[in-house]
Amino acid sequence: MVQNRSFEYCEMDRKEYHALTAWEKTGAIEWEVRTGQPLHTGKPHYLHVKSQPGGAVCNTGYNTGFFVENGKDYDFSMYAGGVGGSINMRVTVEEEGAVCAEGKLAVSGREWKKYELEMKASQTTTRGRLVLTFETGGMCDLDMISFFPQDTFLGKKGGLRKDIAEALQEMHPKFMRFPGGCLVHDGSLNDHDRNSMYRWKRTIGKVEERPTWRSNWGYNQSLGLGYYEYFCFCEEIGAEPVPVLPGGFNPHKGVGVPLEEIGEWVNDALDLIEFANGGSDTVWGKIRKDLGHEAPFCLKYIGIGNEEVGDGFFERYPYFHKAIREKYPEIQIINTAGPFASGESYEAGWRSAKKYGSDLVDEHYYSAPEWFLANMHHYEDYDENGPKVFLGEYASWGNTYYNALVEAAYMTHLERSKAVAMACYAPMLCNVDYVNWKPDMLWFNNHMVVKTPNYYVQKLFMQNQGTDAVAFETRNLDEVIPLTDEKGITGRFAVAGNDIEGRIWEVRAADLDTGENWELHDVRIDEDNLEHLFMDIRSSHYKVSFRFQRTAGRKGLKIYIGEKDEKNRLVWEFGGWDNWDCNLTSCYAGRNSTISQRLFHVEDTEYFLELEVEDRRIRTWVNGILYNDAVDRLPELEELYVTASVDRNSGRTILKAVNLTGEAKEVQLILDGAVKNSVTVTCLKGCGLDETNSFENPDNTTPQTEHISVDKNEMSYVFAPHSVTILSFGNVG
Repeated sequence: MVQNRSFEYCEMDRKEYHALTAWEKTGAIEWEVRTGQPLHTGKPHYLHVKSQPGGAVCNTGYNTGFFVENGKDYDFSMYAGGVGGSINMRVTVEEEGAVCAEGKLAVSGREWKKYELEMKASQTTTRGRLVLTFETGGMCDLDMISFFPQDTFLGKKGGLRKDIAEALQEMHPKFMRFPGGCLVHDGSLNDHDRNSMYRWKRTIGKVEERPTWRSNWGYNQSLGLGYYEYFCFCEEIGAEPVPVLPGGFNPHKGVGVPLEEIGEWVNDALDLIEFANGGSDTVWGKIRKDLGHEAPFCLKYIGIGNEEVGDGFFERYPYFHKAIREKYPEIQIINTAGPFASGESYEAGWRSAKKYGSDLVDEHYYSAPEWFLANMHHYEDYDENGPKVFLGEYASWGNTYYNALVEAAYMTHLERSKAVAMACYAPMLCNVDYVNWKPDMLWFNNHMVVKTPNYYVQKLFMQNQGTDAVAFETRNLDEVIPLTDEKGITGRFAVAGNDIEGRIWEVRAADLDTGENWELHDVRIDEDNLEHLFMDIRSSHYKVSFRFQRTAGRKGLKIYIGEKDEKNRLVWEFGGWDNWDCNLTSCYAGRNSTISQRLFHVEDTEYFLELEVEDRRIRTWVNGILYNDAVDRLPELEELYVTASVDRNSGRTILKAVNLTGEAKEVQLILDGAVKNSVTVTCLKGCGLDETNSFENPDNTTPQTEHISVDKNEMSYVFAPHSVTILSFGNVG
C-alpha cells in the first residue's frame, strides 16, 4: 500500500515525480534522499532522517490513502540502518489524527536490517496515512517501507490483492497473457537503463533487490509483481501462462539491437522456457526451484513482440523463431501483427508468420462498437490451416451495457471461426485514479473492485465454453438490419494541423459524377490545431488534392472527410501517432476505428496529397503513390447472434445467443442427440444501453440465472431485447 516505498520515483517516470513523492514530514525533523550506502544497487535511493523526539515521516498511499478494515491484520516491514544508538519508533495508520492501527519497534545498528510488525486495525478507513513517529530522537536510514494486508489471495504473504485476483479466478480463464501491451517493447535497449524494455530476468528474486523502472504509461514499476508471480498466479487460477517478450526492437523509437547482438535477447527467450519448464538440474530450473516452485510450470506458449510496426522487428523475429523451434519444438510460438485489424503492419505480421511457420499471430485492435457491428464476419475468409489467430487485445471503446452486448455478439463469431484459437479482452485492470483510457474490464480503487458489463460477458463465455463445436441451423432468423441508410461519405471537407506549422496551397476538388471542379483557398496552418473548412461535399464520387509543406513541428495533418460534426467523420492522419502513421480512421459518435494503416514519416518537404471517395471506399495518394485503400463498412444488426457447443466432460450442450435488437425474439429450440430434460439459463438483460456499473452501483448490470424443464429435447424460449443468454442443456435426476 506504500507509494514510492523505496524512494525511487523520478521525473523519468512522470514529470511531477521525485524521490519524495507521496512522502511528508511533521515536527522537528530533517531528511534527504541519499545514494551513498544503498540497501541494494538495484535500488540506489534511501531516506536519511535526523529527528527530534516526536518527529514523523508519513506516506499518503494511493488513491485516497490507506485502506484498513477493523479487526483485520496487516504486515508492516522496513529496512533501517545507520543508527548510532537505538531509536524507538511508533508505526500507525491514521485518518486526520485518529489512530486506525498501531505498533511499536526499536531500531539499532549501522548495518541494514529488516524490521517487521504485525498490526491489527482498530477501525476502518479508506483515507489513512502511514505514520512513522520517532518517539526518541536520533538519526537513521530507511528503505523498502511496506504495509501489506495479511488477507491476500490464497493467504500468501505479500500476495496479490484478494478481491481483484478472485474476480479473475471466478471467470475460469483458459489463459492469461502477461505482462501486457506496449510495456513489453517501449524503452531503452540497454538492460540496465531505468527506462529499459521489460526484461523478465530483472523481475524475479528478492523483492528488495529488484530494480525499479519507468513505465511507458506514465507511472513507476516497483516490479513487486514479476514473472515468477505471474506464473504462480496462472497456475493458481488454472490458466495457461502466455508470456510475451520483446524482440529487440522498439517501434516507438524505430531503434533495434544490432543483429550481431541479438543473441542475448534470443537467449532470454530460451532461458525463460527453461525457467518455466526445466528440471531442477538445469540452470534456470534450479532458480525456479530456489524461488519455491520445484515442479515445472508446463509452459506451452511464448509470444515474441507486441503490436510491432516497421521492418526492424520482422528482421529480428526469425532469430527467435529458429532458436526456439530447434531447442523447444513443443512450444507454440506467437508472432505479432501490429495494433490494427488491417493495414501495412497487420499484413507484414501475417507474411512473417506464414513464412517462418509461427503457430499463432497476435492481433490487437480497439474500435467503436459500430466497427464490430460492421465486421462481424471478419475472420470468415481466414485460412484455418495456416497460423491461428490469437486475438490478444480487443475491446470496443467504452464500458456501457451496449459495449458489452456488441462484444458478446462479436464473440459468437469468434467462437464459430476455426481460424481463431485464442482471444482475450484487454485492458484487464484499471485503477480509477490513474486512467489512460477506456475501456477496461475491471475498475478498482483502494478498497473496492467494479466488474463492468464487459467483464460479465467475458465471464459468461469463459464459464460456458464447450470442448467441441456443434452444427446448428436457424430458420426465419436471418434478417440483417441496417443501422443507417447513408450509402456514401458526404459532408464537410476540412484540414487541421497536428501540432505543426505549415501551409496548404493549390487546393482543388472535383465531382467525378458530374465533372464539376472547384479551386479552393490556400491555408496557413498554425500550431493551435484549428480546423480549416474548405467545402461541404455532397457527391458520392469525388476527389480532392492539394500541396502541403510543414515548416515547424514534428507531426503532420488531420484531414477530415465526410464530416457531420467532430464526433462523426473520417480522418486521414498524415503523420499521426508520433509521426509514424498514414492512417484512415472512422469516427462514429466520437469513437475511433482505424480502417487502414501505413507507415509514414512527414518531413519538412513539399508533398502532393490526393484523396478519392467513391461511395464508402476511400483511397489516398502521397506524391502519386497509393497509400490507403479501404472501405468504411456500415454497421448492421443480425437478427440473432448464435453459437453452440458441447462439453464432453459434463455432457452439456451449450447455446449462446445475443439479441441486439429492441424486440423480444420467441424461438422454438430443437436439440438432436441424447435427451436432455433441463436447461440452466443465465442472462444479462433489462438494462438501458448507456448504463454502466459503478462504485456507487456496482451490481447495476449482473447476470440472472434460472432453471427450466425441457420436454423431449424441445422448448420455446423468448430471448429478451438487448440481451446475452446462455442456455446450458443437461439432465437433472
